[in-house]
Amino acid sequence: MNIKINSVHFNIDKKLEDFITEKVTKLGQFSDDILGAEVHLTLEKSNTVNYDSKITKIKLLIPGADLFAEKKGGTFESTTDSVVSALKVQLQKKKEKEK
Repeated sequence: MNIKINSVHFNIDKKLEDFITEKVTKLGQFSDDILGAEVHLTLEKSNTVNYDSKITKIKLLIPGADLFAEKKGGTFESTTDSVVSALKVQLQKKKEKEK
């Protein structure tokens, strides 16, 4: 699976990149149709002192119908976990519809 990670206005470190790649790769066990994934990481500035919201968006490239999920939270690790869980549910629903 080809995984493309984009970070907006900041540089991603190797540890976070490896974490995201591992989580997204695991989605392959729920569908053989996944061609790739596009991951977008964004820092959203907040009016609250010392608080930046981390936004993770993942688009799974699947023939016929791409799947998409987006979450906002305190860390990229937690938002990535949430997005992967949401995509797992979408993949399971898609698989049930195909039966």
